[in-house]
This record gives sequence, C-alpha cells and structure tokens, in this order.
Amino acid sequence: MHVPFCRTKCRYCSFYSEPIAKHDEIDVIRAMLTQMQQYKIPDSIKTIYIGGGSPSCIAESNLFEIVTAVKKYCPNAKEFTIEINPGQANEQILNRLRKAGVSRISIGAQSFIQSELNFLARSHTVEDIYEAVMFSRAAGFDNINLDLIFAIPYSDLDSWKQNLKAAIESGVEHISAYALTYEDKTPLVRDLAAGLFEPICEDTDRTMYELAIDEFSKAGIEQYEISNFARSGFECKHNLNYWANGDYLGIGPAAASYLQGQRSVNFAGIGKYIEAIKSGASAVELSEILNERQRACETAVLNLRRISGIDLAEFKTQTGFDAMELFAEPIRNYKKLSLLDSDKQRIFLTRRALGIADSILCDFAVV
Repeated sequence: MHVPFCRTKCRYCSFYSEPIAKHDEIDVIRAMLTQMQQYKIPDSIKTIYIGGGSPSCIAESNLFEIVTAVKKYCPNAKEFTIEINPGQANEQILNRLRKAGVSRISIGAQSFIQSELNFLARSHTVEDIYEAVMFSRAAGFDNINLDLIFAIPYSDLDSWKQNLKAAIESGVEHISAYALTYEDKTPLVRDLAAGLFEPICEDTDRTMYELAIDEFSKAGIEQYEISNFARSGFECKHNLNYWANGDYLGIGPAAASYLQGQRSVNFAGIGKYIEAIKSGASAVELSEILNERQRACETAVLNLRRISGIDLAEFKTQTGFDAMELFAEPIRNYKKLSLLDSDKQRIFLTRRALGIADSILCDFAVV
C-alpha cells in the first residue's frame, strides 16, 4: 500500500509523493481501498507493507481505516509492517497500531546526528527517533526496523561510527543502511550541480559500508541482503519475497505489482488515479509481460542481492533454467576477479563485491 503523501519533501527523495495539505486524503484512501477489492487474491497474501510517502502524516482516523480494511482483506498475512516518520509517532497511535494487528514498525530515522538530518531536510529530530523506538516498545512491538543513510556530505567515519553505535544501542531487531543516492530532479542534485556542497568520496563511502557490516555483525545483527541487517529470525519477510522475485500486489498511486510474470505500475498522478478508480477503469498505467528468459534474469539479479545468493535448485524450479549454464560468462568473469563465488548449492557475491554490486548485477540482467 503506497500512501502518496508527505508533510514536507526530503531533499534527496525521488519517490512519488504529494504535499498532504494540497489534497483531500479521504478521496485517495477510498480509491486505494476500492482498487484493493478489485483483486480477488486475498487468501494468498502473506505479508502487508504500508509505506509512502509517509503513512503517519495522514489523519489518525484515515490511517486506521486503511489498517482495518487491509487487515480484513488479508486474513492470512503473517507480517504487517507500517512505516512511520519519527516526528509523527506518538504513544496513542503506536498502541492503536499494535492492537489493530500491525506486527512490525519501520522508523525512518536516517541519522542520529541533527546536522545530518538538517542537511537531508528531514522534519524530525534525533530525540524523536529515540521516542519513536521507546513508544513502539511500550506498545508491544518486538520487531522494529530503523532506516539509516550513510555518505551524507560533511559526515565522516567518526560521525558514522556514532550513528552505528546509536542504532545498535537502540536495541532494534532490524536495520536498513543505504548510501545517499543522487536522484535526478531532486533538490539534492540541483544543489550539487550548483556547487553548494561536495559529495563524500567513493573510498569513504565504501569504508562506511564495510564498517556497518562489521559493527552490526559484532552486535549480532547479521547482513542478509546488500543493504539490510537483522537479528536472527527478524529478516523482513515482505522484502525477502521481492528478492525471491515472488508475486506482489501494489495498491495506490505509482505503486507497482508483479503477478504471474506481468509487471504493472499504477498512475502516479493522484488525480488520474482517482479518476480511473471512480470510473470503474483500471488504475494501471503501464504493464509488461516478461518472457521466460527475462523472468530468469530478473530473478537472478534479485537473488544476488541476498547474501545467500542464488539457490541453484530453487532457481531451476522457479525459472526452468540452469543458472550455471545461463550465466556461465558473467560467473566465469567475476570469479576471476574474486567478486563472485559458487558451490554445489548456490552462486553468491563475495564480500568485496557487495559495495559495487549494481555494476555486477547489470551483467545478469540480460544474457
């Protein structure tokens, strides 16, 4: 479920969202729930993820209309995550979410250093992060994620160590750590082009990433995907399905779906999305049916994001292809560079490949 609203837009964000003050959120929510009911597959849905945008910025009554409807629609879901902005979390909302059946909270912390939050144009404070974790615990949540961003301009290894220490000491079960990316048409890219700041150098970026892997591991928070770390048993089931290239249903403006080999994306504009739903038409703007080879390549790329890599038997069952044969050339090339390894059960990226994974995965995207 993609809630397409934010109170303010972060400096680096390229995801589709609109200022909540300029729209009637009820119209969008009702359209989203109508779209959800158009799909007759609720029994097969195993996980729920309500993200954005910022789901916590909408009115409490509207948020719980979504939560209640989705919970009822997906009776067999084993994991129910909702994203919250730390500055929009309070004890009452978190208690209500837990009682309504939400089982996992994802907190958009990004940094425990106020100057870095200010640079990113985040609307919350460091104190808000600590309170969001505390309120989540008090509400009974035992599965909490923190999002962190590294390689923020003006940061250094000492400030990143401070962030890692704070995240670990918060006691959360899951941490997602991403390097700051420079996406087209964002204020961040415009300011970079204007020479208002210098990006972090690649060597420091890589060292920060390596430091995160080591420090989290020492704390019992193990890496299971390029950017994701969890205590044992707390790996995000919803995201694991993405990396397995499993089916998923996307509801809301700009949300994407992948069902039985067909990929589709909903209208990004709120007006177009609502108009389509109200007229009884499909909210899907673009769709594409992948052929067998495309599905196999996409599965490989997603699988290789996992630390466990491609399970050869699982891949053959899912796609009908032998991964060692289909990707023989890139496997051979990257093995020579010690960036890829394999055994009888799997193919996986080596530790030194993780920081440059995107360039490697390109060679598995098309064969």
